[in-house]
Amino acid sequence: MASAQPADYRAIWMAKPVLRNVYQGWYRRMAQACRDGRTLEIGGGSGNFKSFAPDVISTDVMTAAWLDTVCDAHRLPFDDASFDNIVMFDVLHHLQRPALFFNEAARVLRSGGRIVMLEPAITPVSHIFYDRFHEEPVDMGEDPFADGPLDADRDPFDSNQAIPTLLFGNTARQTVFEEAFPSLSVDVAEHLALFAYPLTGGFKSWSLLPVWLAGPLTALENILAPLLGRLMAFRMLVVLSSNGRVDAPGQEHKTPR
Repeated sequence: MASAQPADYRAIWMAKPVLRNVYQGWYRRMAQACRDGRTLEIGGGSGNFKSFAPDVISTDVMTAAWLDTVCDAHRLPFDDASFDNIVMFDVLHHLQRPALFFNEAARVLRSGGRIVMLEPAITPVSHIFYDRFHEEPVDMGEDPFADGPLDADRDPFDSNQAIPTLLFGNTARQTVFEEAFPSLSVDVAEHLALFAYPLTGGFKSWSLLPVWLAGPLTALENILAPLLGRLMAFRMLVVLSSNGRVDAPGQEHKTPR
């Protein structure tokens, strides 16, 4: 996938009011899931989350005027226990080594701190859409706990939309995650976004959803999501909390095989 610049996404964001309508509801939910305190945004991209959390420290791997610093999620340049929240929108499925990130996140979070993520969900319905109409791949056979050195030549926009589902898609997967990262607990793994999001066309130039219908349709799908989410949801809201537990000196997290 060719690299895109934050400004490219920002231009599309400003040109599509129906996209903003749908996404703003998700940003509000992310902001509400944060606890009081200092918040780090990873993958700030087009800078949208700052509208809901103006004091957030916004980062990305590329520079932009509205971002506060440039850094890699695999190697966060921050002190231990320096944040109360980490927020990420469509970032986890782009990470080359998610396990490295979660180790770093656990390090920089204070006890009780939260990781709030909104990511693609792979369900029977959404899988068809993502496979046929989305340029990012879906590989359900990838090991989300894979370790090893980072490939410095890898495009940071390369991705696997299956990663969030492989980690948090059901209770069994969440249990495996907590065993691999004992300092992090899965508090929320909610399926959402049934109709409105795919109809907007996302960050494509087209949309099948008129702006006036976005609000009512989103309200309807919020009612239906608990019943239909695992069948057709396109998104997951995941909230992890840091319990302050650390491994014994010299002991590394074990990755399941």
